[in-house]
Amino acid sequence: MSDQKREAWKIFQIIAEFVDGFEQLSHIKPAVSVYGSARLNEDHPDYQRAEAISLALSNAGFSVISGGGPGIMEAANKGAFKGPSSSIGLNILLPHEQQSNPYQDVSLNFRHFFARKVMFVKYATAYVVLPGGYGTLDELAEILTLVQTGKTRKIPIILVNKEFWNGLIDWFSNTLVATGTLKKEDLDLFQLCETPEEVLTAIFDFYEQRGFAPSAEEEEILLEL
Repeated sequence: MSDQKREAWKIFQIIAEFVDGFEQLSHIKPAVSVYGSARLNEDHPDYQRAEAISLALSNAGFSVISGGGPGIMEAANKGAFKGPSSSIGLNILLPHEQQSNPYQDVSLNFRHFFARKVMFVKYATAYVVLPGGYGTLDELAEILTLVQTGKTRKIPIILVNKEFWNGLIDWFSNTLVATGTLKKEDLDLFQLCETPEEVLTAIFDFYEQRGFAPSAEEEEILLEL
């Protein structure tokens, strides 16, 4: 098969990933997307923190979406799996490192990062971001950019573990804001929390004056992701 034909058939594979994701995730609202490193084991405090936060979210009625792999992704699914709400894993096929964890009520497999990213954003009522590496930073930058530019609705973006994130936030303020590449008010797009109680309070405070469901205007925005 020629390269041109292979690329043409790839379009159908991409469409299939979107259709499968839309069909399986349309019922999970409200949901919270939880991120963090694949490399932290169950003895690590951030693994334990992710599990506790996800259990609290599940008990509060939120489905929990993670990347479906090991580390903090596993902790997020495990915590949600213990609770009454759905535990969702958006697994990505990688040459190494990514293996599906067993704590998933709904498990989807993706070949393409961009299709997977849409699923994280489209159904999220909030983002909870724990310590991680390049992948976690990529997802954090993605949601910050989408909210900043109005390409998705504004939702709570919560960074967990102040000690880990303070250096990055200082760089945002002292370098990006100082040089004019970021506006000072852009720092208000996220907040820091430490405990499950603080995370839940941040989410419920945000939605106190409105429901979790997107407004008609926000639905239109989400269609353009």
